[in-house]
Amino acid sequence: MSKTIWSTALSIGGALGLAFSGFSAPAQQFSADLVRTDAGGTAPRPAGKVNVLHDRVRIETSDAPGGFFLILGDVDAAYFVRPAQRIFMDAKQSSQLTQVFVVVDPDDPCIRWRATAKIAGAANERTEWRCERISDDTVNGRRAVKYFGILAANRQHFAWIDPQLRFALRLQYEDGAFVDLVNIQEAPQSESLFMVPGGYQKFDPQRLIDHIKQSDVWVEPAP
Repeated sequence: MSKTIWSTALSIGGALGLAFSGFSAPAQQFSADLVRTDAGGTAPRPAGKVNVLHDRVRIETSDAPGGFFLILGDVDAAYFVRPAQRIFMDAKQSSQLTQVFVVVDPDDPCIRWRATAKIAGAANERTEWRCERISDDTVNGRRAVKYFGILAANRQHFAWIDPQLRFALRLQYEDGAFVDLVNIQEAPQSESLFMVPGGYQKFDPQRLIDHIKQSDVWVEPAP
């Protein structure tokens, strides 16, 4: 990662505060496939891939073709990277996966989920994540703890946390659809997978809008 990109990430982390400082135990290094099952109970279909290195997560998902997400717990940042354009941008609320599929404390995952919601701009003082531990369970042959969560705008979900991996094995959406981690391979991961490549530029949508406003093509909306 270039010095410019690294310093940008650090500055974002400083601005957001030490949101992750309350939990430091790292997850194991592993990779897994994502599969999605719709609410109607149709056959699971491939939905992407996850790689985890300590508190860094890389998510490739069919919902965001042409790029991948990086959740950098060590600098409190989440990006969407587009290699073809050699750009990256703040992930914000582009995927709920980036707010749930992160390294958590299995005894209190809401600490991290609240932090990722703030990074995504999906939380404020009135819409903070709330979590309730439901029961011990098993998902795809692995031991898990089932949690019920309420996030911004009262959206609800269930998540099953693997206490060994410190990571969600399953996310069930409010409509009943769910995403599973399958084919989990616990093995060392390359650090290069979890870095914004050097030379990539950060894309700022607001800067583009401000630039367009200065051009002849901009028409001010009617009040």
